Amino acid sequence: MFNSIQLNTSYTSQHHVHVGYEIGNKIAEYLSATFTLKKAVFIVDENVHRLYKDTFIKDISGLFDEPVFCLVPEGEQSKSLALFSEIIAKTLEAKVERITPVIVIGGGVTGDLGGYVAASALRGMPLIHIPTSLLAMVDSSVGGKTGVNHSVGKNLIGSFYEPKAVFTDIKFLETLPQKEIINGLGEVIKYGMIKDENILTTLKSLPLFEPFSYSKEWEQLIGTCARIKSDIVTKDFKESGLREILNFGHTFAHVIERVRGYENSSHGEAVYMGMWGAVKLSNLLGFNIDIANLSAFRTLYDSSFHPQESLEELTNLMLHDKKVKDGSIRVIILEELGKARATGITDLSLIRESWNYIIQEFE
Repeated sequence: MFNSIQLNTSYTSQHHVHVGYEIGNKIAEYLSATFTLKKAVFIVDENVHRLYKDTFIKDISGLFDEPVFCLVPEGEQSKSLALFSEIIAKTLEAKVERITPVIVIGGGVTGDLGGYVAASALRGMPLIHIPTSLLAMVDSSVGGKTGVNHSVGKNLIGSFYEPKAVFTDIKFLETLPQKEIINGLGEVIKYGMIKDENILTTLKSLPLFEPFSYSKEWEQLIGTCARIKSDIVTKDFKESGLREILNFGHTFAHVIERVRGYENSSHGEAVYMGMWGAVKLSNLLGFNIDIANLSAFRTLYDSSFHPQESLEELTNLMLHDKKVKDGSIRVIILEELGKARATGITDLSLIRESWNYIIQEFE
């Protein structure tokens, strides 16, 4: 199968997210038809490069006369100003032009970093995303968010920058470690909570503890998640309203990642934990959200959360989130399953109680 999802925003005419299995030929056709094939900058996850340098990457880079390679080490620590500066320097030293494509191959970290390079070098170069992790396929490669972390907080430096195209080849998941499949499921579960509960039903039917094997159900699931995000981003590219609901669980998650250390906490796992806090907060605000929608997947996540910080300190860390407005903590809550909205919380006792709920569940 091969599906193409079109995005239209007020910032560019359109771009497409292509989802399929073994679509290398489609990618090659697109690149050959779109670019001059003289130079290209390849920003590639180190592990992906090791696995595919003699196959997929060789085939794609071989289309260009002068491919420039920048490898990104695994881990959230790579989303740094230092590595960003290093890659920018290598890109500019290669005497690239504004028409030179930046082809980013990897997971969420590589995508965020590579996207920011494309947005910044020469004030914008054509960006092509080829996501290789489940998390990147369903979330981070779609929607134009790019950036790096800072010691003050996560994703505080960056820009909104649309790719020209996204090519999601599900075959990459066959070599993805099982822990990274589970990492990506945190974002998949999120879509089920905020938009389409059928996603949760489908997930329950899949062999999530077994090594990934392609199926029509997996392709449809990934396509559904990408389409949900695409539909939201099309209506609100710069997160001025509707797009905020994609941050369900994330305001808690960003603090979890920070206090545990980015190297010790996968993003999807932190989002899963954060959604427990968001559901608790929703219930404290008077909505009746069944935690069973999350607990059905609890056995996937065996990490614990034992913060040294107090409930008050955890709550105060949320005030560093970039979505804070007028001193209130901006959190996404559920009014019902599949219906999310943003709200500002000034009664911090509700946040503290939600943190306590997370800690009790994951102690």
